Amino acid sequence: MTTAAQPTRQYAVGSLVHARGREWVVLPDSTPALLVLRPLGGADDDIAGVLPGLETVVPATFAPPTPSDLGDQQAAGLLRTALRIGFRSGAGPFRSLASIAVDPRPYQLVPLLMALRQDTVRLLIADDVGIGKTVEAGLIAAELLAQGDARGLVVLCSPALAEQWRAELYGKFGVDARLVLPSTIGRLERETPYGQSVFRPDGAYVVSTDFIKSPRHREDFLRHCPDLVIVDEAHSCVSDTTVGASARSSQQRYALLRALADRTDRHLLLVTATPHSGKEEPFRRLIGLLDDRLAAVPLDTDAGRRLLAEFFVQRRRADIREDFQDGAHFPSSRDTAETAYTLHRDYKKLLDEVLSYARETVRAADGALQQRQRWWSTLALLRTLSSSPAAAVQSLNTRAGVEEADTPAEADRTGERTVSDPADSETPESADAVPGTRLPAATATEAGAEAEAEPGTEAHDEEKARLVAMAESAGKLYGPTRDAKLKKLITTVSDLLDQGYRPIVFCRYIATADYVADHLRRILNKKGTEHPVAVASVTGELSPDQRVTRIAELTGTDEEGNPAPERRVLVATDCLSEGVNLQESFDAVLHYDLAWNPTRHEQREGRVDRFGQRTDVVKALTLYGADNPVDGIVLNVLLRKHERIRRVTGISVPVPQESESAMQAVFEGLILRGERSAYEQEGLFAQEEVAEQLEIAWQSSADREKRHRSRYAQLTIKKDEVAAEVDEVRAALGTGEEVRDFTRRALGALRGMPAATKQGGFTAHTDALPPGLRDTVSHALGPRHPRPVVFHDAPSAPRGEAALTRTDPVVAAVARFVLDAALDDAGKVPEWQRPARRCGVVRTTAVERNTTLLLVRHRFQLNLPARDGSVREQLAEDARVVAYRGRPDAPEWLPEDEAVALLDARATQNTDPGFATEHIAGILAALPAIMPELREQSAELGRTLEASHRRVRTASRARLAGLKVVPQGDPDILGVYHYRPAPTFPQGVGA
Repeated sequence: MTTAAQPTRQYAVGSLVHARGREWVVLPDSTPALLVLRPLGGADDDIAGVLPGLETVVPATFAPPTPSDLGDQQAAGLLRTALRIGFRSGAGPFRSLASIAVDPRPYQLVPLLMALRQDTVRLLIADDVGIGKTVEAGLIAAELLAQGDARGLVVLCSPALAEQWRAELYGKFGVDARLVLPSTIGRLERETPYGQSVFRPDGAYVVSTDFIKSPRHREDFLRHCPDLVIVDEAHSCVSDTTVGASARSSQQRYALLRALADRTDRHLLLVTATPHSGKEEPFRRLIGLLDDRLAAVPLDTDAGRRLLAEFFVQRRRADIREDFQDGAHFPSSRDTAETAYTLHRDYKKLLDEVLSYARETVRAADGALQQRQRWWSTLALLRTLSSSPAAAVQSLNTRAGVEEADTPAEADRTGERTVSDPADSETPESADAVPGTRLPAATATEAGAEAEAEPGTEAHDEEKARLVAMAESAGKLYGPTRDAKLKKLITTVSDLLDQGYRPIVFCRYIATADYVADHLRRILNKKGTEHPVAVASVTGELSPDQRVTRIAELTGTDEEGNPAPERRVLVATDCLSEGVNLQESFDAVLHYDLAWNPTRHEQREGRVDRFGQRTDVVKALTLYGADNPVDGIVLNVLLRKHERIRRVTGISVPVPQESESAMQAVFEGLILRGERSAYEQEGLFAQEEVAEQLEIAWQSSADREKRHRSRYAQLTIKKDEVAAEVDEVRAALGTGEEVRDFTRRALGALRGMPAATKQGGFTAHTDALPPGLRDTVSHALGPRHPRPVVFHDAPSAPRGEAALTRTDPVVAAVARFVLDAALDDAGKVPEWQRPARRCGVVRTTAVERNTTLLLVRHRFQLNLPARDGSVREQLAEDARVVAYRGRPDAPEWLPEDEAVALLDARATQNTDPGFATEHIAGILAALPAIMPELREQSAELGRTLEASHRRVRTASRARLAGLKVVPQGDPDILGVYHYRPAPTFPQGVGA
């Protein structure tokens, strides 16, 4: 590197300067008094501010290679990839693509294009379960941060999903977010200077919504909240809950979101697969957070739907299926089926007895309040007995939640929340507790009021004896001998395992999940079993961290490094039905208990039928009792109608608001069936009419949804054109295959001894690496990381291991070391620590004439129109390979694809070192002759990049005024590699 004699105080963005004994690149935000500098080839972590008035700063030029810096045939490829991996700000129209580790599908770019249209981003992303809403929200966040339109980021989610969000942000988008949970807030506050907030406007956080909504933390959070907020499972913040603690919790969530949305310059992304529960009011509250007009605009008009479409994107699986025709990991279909069983006679006898008890109890109620309390307690008993004997026993020994109700309406609201699965219920994360059945026995007083019977009275003793007898009968049904449902499950799970599937068994209650897991574990692994099966259960009794650990124990490697067993079964409640990604370890779902809401089935199946699933056809099986009237009602009134509409329309339509009244009407028919008065006989016709009205309303919703589907799917956005721009940018940054090959080759040259693994990827030993690199890798992985280090051929990796992506900190450290060692003076670094060299002479059959390949780095100043009407300056870099035939004074330039192909050329004959040094010296001396051509190439590349920016901004209807891409200084020639034709010798007889 050389420095000019005369310093200057005025430096353009992208120019080179020499200060503090090294070379730097001038960054935006620099002023004559303060230069913001990044070391040449350095990372953003190395950015520094320099005061020219106090320190010596002079212009610098990039030094060409020296003839003594000769390398082998791999030198050019290693140097090029190391350079490209180091880029964190590509020159293309999507500024964030250089810093993310995910390759977005074309449809996942649509929300990003919608966001680029808006001055303040307000979007509701409501795509189907499993097609990548997290990636879509992450892409928007990464781009807003990269462009400078957002300073910080916060994700609001349930505590069960906090660690998953943190891992996704870090592994895929390079955002290192801090977890703010009840378990972490103490440490965070201790680390924060006294009097300051845990939150900073320019920070990144993943926060528990339920924790931060409390009055103790809410105001501080609102004062210091970053300007970009993502709300996961946003529907849970507007649910129509009006009972007790749940009402207060829901109201506090909504109040928090309302306060965040009231700041008009705050970006807000709402994410949910179930934006509409079938009830209009919660949906209006949700979309009203995006724009106040949406809270009241008529959505049955074209103007209303057009306004909503500016803020709302919702794609169904059928809308995006074509984006996965290239073999990407997304199931081609979902194989669904119903599996019936017949109740054992003892089970059937107890069910009939419970129905008789329910009928007598409800009919004998004294007053409306007691009638509704008894109705819900007996319905809880019917549902738990339909689930499992274990759930029934627990229900019979637990006080009913409706006991505390003071009015019939309150009893109904409590019953719906604890017994049913209402469409607008809050997250099912902790809703798997068994509802109680026991109520205080009641007698009528002389005044006709209700009074609890004293223990020892005839009414109390008879009631108690009957419940005890039913509990004892249920206890005798344990096991597959009398529990035909469990027996059918064992057979079905065995068949799925034999077919190579790895199923998840979903249960409604904790007691049922534990009961099922215990029997599966013992029966599938009985003595003499040839292929043992690993079984684990995950329920709401476990904390979010414990759930993650339990799943990892089932699906991850053991302490000795052995892979997870292929024959495995996960038994879970609906605490895992939302948000949790299980597609990498499971590929079948079995509904052991029928949900009383079809959306819950869709959420369960979405755990495996989602982006990233490697099994082409996933399975979803529904278990039901052919002679169980409770299952019959749920199947016929809800689940089968939902499935029929989905098959006809290709979309899942939320159950209408009328469903709850329809279900109650049909259950009333079941419970009151028997001796009926004329009034009750008439009621049966009313029940059938209600069910018919439900189906009509449901079909009407489906027809309306289908008519408006294309508008909310944003099909008019030309995603394929934009996807081509993305592909071009990603290609300029280095393909995944290139990154994998580079990492393996570089670690091999640096004595890491890479060895392939059965699961793909490889392992490498870090102890023998050069000290500087070894320390950096150890810092990135943690001091107790496994040895050898595992490199996964996947977008992310477990803690202490590495992913073969350009943004992984270990891969980035290897690339940084290789690049720095190549650019340092040869005498400063031992030879074996410099696998990439800046020069080379190769004799090969890949060329017929002398050909010279150059690795060139271009720098550009991007003038990008901002949302506030200003023009923001940014620095971008680009690396290109160019090649010419013949002499430097009369070059014949090759097309780009032919130049890139030379990187794969292999030496077929040795080259004398003395000859190579002398020959490359002559080429280096002639480099000034080709600099005018390289400047023109830089200008042409700038024009190409500017055109790409314009195309993307036109597609997203973003601002164009002031857009400009300007080359900065002469291109840097990082490497010069000369290929000479090797003579070919005849082969065979007569040679």
